[in-house]
Amino acid sequence: LLILVPVFSFAQSNIKAVQDAFETSYAQEKKGELNKAMNTMTAVYSEDSYEINARLGWLNYVAGLFTESMAYYQKAIKLRPYAIEARFGYVNPAYALGNLDQVIGQYQEILKIDPQNTTANYRMASIYNGKNDFATAERYVEKVVNLYPFDYDSHLLYGWILLKMNKTREAQVMFNKVLILKPKDVSATQALSQIK
Repeated sequence: LLILVPVFSFAQSNIKAVQDAFETSYAQEKKGELNKAMNTMTAVYSEDSYEINARLGWLNYVAGLFTESMAYYQKAIKLRPYAIEARFGYVNPAYALGNLDQVIGQYQEILKIDPQNTTANYRMASIYNGKNDFATAERYVEKVVNLYPFDYDSHLLYGWILLKMNKTREAQVMFNKVLILKPKDVSATQALSQIK
């Protein structure tokens, strides 16, 4: 019992130091003092801390240090492979660096963990729409529309994907739904004028 007490006391004091570091770094970030916020977190850095690695991933991303950000997020992902938040975090600097394959890879991993994740499905639809792979884009956006039948963005994207696939009847239905969700929407109105 006496041996455990000092270990427990050390752990408690370390937890307090980490909590204080997070509080201080949040205040520094709010003031725009990103270097100070990063230094505050590295002062209590522990390689086996998911939270610290995720925080440093975010701070480095906001500071424009994308490679460093990805490295911290990657450590967080290794520590908690079934958590999706670090994977979403990793996507931001990967996208900023133009690493679209890494972005897609992370979204695919998220969808293995959570196949109904609307953010990942919507973004995958957007990516494949941009690549003119409309069949793949349709597969992803259809999930979002089915999960959120009252979502404006996914209906609009789905309508444009259908129109590009020359599925004009289905596209017309989708754009008319968009006008229910957002009356007089310019994009939907423009698309419907192309169909007529």
